[in-house]
Amino acid sequence: MAIVTGSHLIGRALKLEGVSNVFTLAGDHILPVLDVMEDQDFRFIDTRHEQAAVHMADAWGRITGQIGVCMYTTPGFANAIPGLTNALHSEAPLLSIAGCADLADLGRGAMQEIDQVGMAVPVTKGSFMVHDARRIPDFIARAVRLAYSGRHGPVHLTIPMDVQEQEVDDDQVVFYNPDEYRPAESMQAQPELVAQAIALLRQAKRPLVIAGDAAGYGGSGEALERFVETTRLPVLTEGQARGLISDDHPQSFGFFERGLNQAASKLGEADVVVLLGRKQDYTIGYCRPPNIAADAKIIQVDPSAAEIGRNRGVAVGMVGDVSSVLEQLTKEAAGHSWQELPWLDDLRAARAAQAEWAESLARAETPMHAMFVHKAIESVLRPDDCLVFDGGDFCHFGRALLPARMPAHWFYVSSLGMLGSSLPTAMAAKLAYPESRVIMCTGDGAFGFNGMEYDTAVRHNLNIVGVMGNDSAWGIDRQIQLGLYDRTVATDLLPTRYDQVVQGLGGYGELVENPEDLKPALERALNSGLPALLNVTVQRAISPRAEAAIARRKAAAG
Repeated sequence: MAIVTGSHLIGRALKLEGVSNVFTLAGDHILPVLDVMEDQDFRFIDTRHEQAAVHMADAWGRITGQIGVCMYTTPGFANAIPGLTNALHSEAPLLSIAGCADLADLGRGAMQEIDQVGMAVPVTKGSFMVHDARRIPDFIARAVRLAYSGRHGPVHLTIPMDVQEQEVDDDQVVFYNPDEYRPAESMQAQPELVAQAIALLRQAKRPLVIAGDAAGYGGSGEALERFVETTRLPVLTEGQARGLISDDHPQSFGFFERGLNQAASKLGEADVVVLLGRKQDYTIGYCRPPNIAADAKIIQVDPSAAEIGRNRGVAVGMVGDVSSVLEQLTKEAAGHSWQELPWLDDLRAARAAQAEWAESLARAETPMHAMFVHKAIESVLRPDDCLVFDGGDFCHFGRALLPARMPAHWFYVSSLGMLGSSLPTAMAAKLAYPESRVIMCTGDGAFGFNGMEYDTAVRHNLNIVGVMGNDSAWGIDRQIQLGLYDRTVATDLLPTRYDQVVQGLGGYGELVENPEDLKPALERALNSGLPALLNVTVQRAISPRAEAAIARRKAAAG
């Protein structure tokens, strides 16, 4: 009769789920499980702050499709709450595990006692306390199943120290393989709905397809590519769908961001809009006029029935796995002939105007315009490079220019808009793609949230290259303040030598102030073999995103 502890069962259950990397920060309440799992062939990526550990697990889950696992002690769990909130918005399959004081002492003022389960409820898909080590396998199975069901998201487990150390008879513990309790999802739509959708699209004069997060769950863009090649429809991508179809594809019109992509701004002219795993949320004006015309028809495909018609009724709503439904739509569409519509010429003209706009800004000036910096990045890109963006005006210019060419190789902050996630995301991308270059674009404000994670990158040999646009300000908020109130409040920063900070942490850092020095500096950073940061002095230039925000708020004020 073998005796095992709860910690051994945690490791075994995670191994069954294919987990090899765990993102963590050590602390009292997880020391038992860390000690046991060290002998179970896990790789621990230990960060300098728990929020960064969650951001890494979040990105790992979205990049690889595997469950991202993060572990921390009780105050570490409190630090992790912002990361879990972001993961709920980014729709990452993620398992949060926190230790706590002994179960027997909870409610008595135990060490660092807080209501972990209650705190996690609003920012996860589920939150549970494990009371008995023998239940660990089924709690982990339940959590992972929930993380992947419908819209993906984080799930939290609290496992007290005495449960981690509890000794049980191995024969009393039951494990199931993932395919026994979590079958692969291939939900298909009803055939009559598929036929209705294709009939509607055949009548459309100005159709537009928008692929969002849930379209990217499968990690492959083959189904989307076959669909738009068969129907000759135009497509825009965002979130996890970026790169499912290359921005270079003739049917692709780039990033769905109306404030940054002139082709996307023509959404209001479309007569049929296809939402593939794309929510009817605020970023699309809740699908209400004039964002989508009052007489336009909407076809919506989503793995969650709750998202269908959430803010506006749809002509055709199909609940199912987006890739599976796309295959049905393509099969139905293949029985008809499709002609390229004049509407695509309008979209191409918008893209051409976008390119001219970008070129007009990319002049060699001191200080540099953000677009000049991103043009320099564009000139050195390889097809398999991974691009990661944070928030702010500097990065908005980059998102307007730099292409997504491969699935899970182009990342921006979630709909929560949480700054500081770019560095942990870039590190997770480098972990997933060790042979590819990972280029992170960030602002000087955003860098402050997780800049110490360059230490993590150095310790774990995650050689990402960061390009910071330093305008000594919280750029977009400063511009909005000026546009709305004619003054700034709490949005000025110093021209800090963040490059020296990275040097001090063991990475490669360089200050770039002149346009002629940028390209050579970029090559040095890429070739340094170290986690690198270029601290580039840029103009305080207002982005189209900020201009749109100002115009929207002024219009609302009447």
